[in-house]
Amino acid sequence: MVFGALGRALSTRNARIFFGASLTAWTGLWMHRIAVAWLAWEMTGSAFWVGLVAFSDLAPAAFISPIAGAVADRVDRVRLTTIAQAAIALEAATVAALVAAGMMQVELLILLELCAGTAASFLQPARQTLISGIVPKTELPAAVACNSLVFNIARFIGPALAGPVIAGFGVAPAIACNAVAYACALASMAMLRVAPAHRRGHPATSSLWDEVREGLSYVGRHPGLGPLLTYAAAMSVLLRCVQELLPPFVERNFGRGADSLALLTASFGVGALVTGLWLSTRGRIEGAVRISIFSGLAQALSIAGFVGTGWFGFGLACAALIGASTSMQGITTQQLAQTAARPDMRGRVLALWGLITRACPALGALLLGGAGEAFGLRLPALVGVALSLVVFAWGLGRMRHIEHSLEAPPPDVAPGAARG
Repeated sequence: MVFGALGRALSTRNARIFFGASLTAWTGLWMHRIAVAWLAWEMTGSAFWVGLVAFSDLAPAAFISPIAGAVADRVDRVRLTTIAQAAIALEAATVAALVAAGMMQVELLILLELCAGTAASFLQPARQTLISGIVPKTELPAAVACNSLVFNIARFIGPALAGPVIAGFGVAPAIACNAVAYACALASMAMLRVAPAHRRGHPATSSLWDEVREGLSYVGRHPGLGPLLTYAAAMSVLLRCVQELLPPFVERNFGRGADSLALLTASFGVGALVTGLWLSTRGRIEGAVRISIFSGLAQALSIAGFVGTGWFGFGLACAALIGASTSMQGITTQQLAQTAARPDMRGRVLALWGLITRACPALGALLLGGAGEAFGLRLPALVGVALSLVVFAWGLGRMRHIEHSLEAPPPDVAPGAARG
């Protein structure tokens, strides 16, 4: 059955509530991202400032994610998820109100996005570690892929809604939708039934800082997770930054406005949706390392096409390929991290994955935005592509070693997942 693995991943009441709430929240999040990026571009007309706003949302992960992972391993994860979602909803409501009142300044926007990024850094490991508690352990790879699939469905729906809303009513209503979406996700947490073994990773046995260091040491010494996450981090810095600076690309390379920005973002989502659906139905980790490594090459080539063209139709096609390759790398890397990590380390490992997906694109966006002011966006982006090919060669040389470490059955797994 084509959708057998995906159907099994969604077979429990808990899973349907969890992923339904995720779709709602992430749709609002993508509307928020489009609106905030366009707001920053309208206020400043500067690629550097757009990159700095993206950096302010994503950068807190660089400092907070290792701590957040240790916290998620020792506190009630449902409660931590609830608090973090409430903070994100409040931030979105504040931004929308200030924009509607005409009181927003770019410096204030950066401060508020830093607050949202901090909350998201705690939300990511807490929420991701709950996945092992809402599906049977045999369906965990499919559930991880389903999680990314839902994210990319939202990545398609959110921009498709944001473009017309921004064009017709301005950015404030689009940002307000994010506040409503996260409020709905917040309400859904009370409906989840998660077994105590999955609500908390382990009792606190040492200081928080000792556990942070223990988590970093665990990943650093792991023969598979260490190289794979290093590869993903390097690719994220060099390539993902292009997606964070779409407004300047839309206006400078294609001479278009907010509707085209939303269309491009939706194209990323379409590509990611297709590969996410395929990986969700695939339902296994064998071959995931190879997919992860080669998706980095595919991402580099599609980004080269995107930044090198002024033809919008070809740009849309490249955007879909970028979305597809980024999704393949993200889903397979997360599947491998979920299944290979020791249960008591899962929160800290997934927090490092959150750092890669948030802090690394933020750093890349800041560097690309700054270089774009001096050299234009095209040349620095192509330099990033060239460097990513060197990273790909490094990853290819270590691929078999990583496969041997991560695609074997894990020596220990989490206790049986609760069915709801």
